[in-house]
Amino acid sequence: MEISGIISAIVIGAVIGVLGRLVVPGRQHIDVLLTIAVGIVAALLGSAIAAGFGVADTKGVDWIEWLIQIGLASLGVAALDRSRARR
Repeated sequence: MEISGIISAIVIGAVIGVLGRLVVPGRQHIDVLLTIAVGIVAALLGSAIAAGFGVADTKGVDWIEWLIQIGLASLGVAALDRSRARR
């Protein structure tokens, strides 16, 4: 992977993480770096899942892929928030 691919994955992951955090109601008790990490993982997993379903490469904006990624990010943020709340 080239440096531009890594940088774009971090930027897209940050956006996905923030959008996933906005979907989860209430206040979350995780920091920004964990939100970005969750977003990066969600973006990568969401792309793989969308490719598996055959909806990753469409004409125009890949809305289904974005929805999968945001859904995974919101699940990740909620899971981390719950694990931190129990401590």
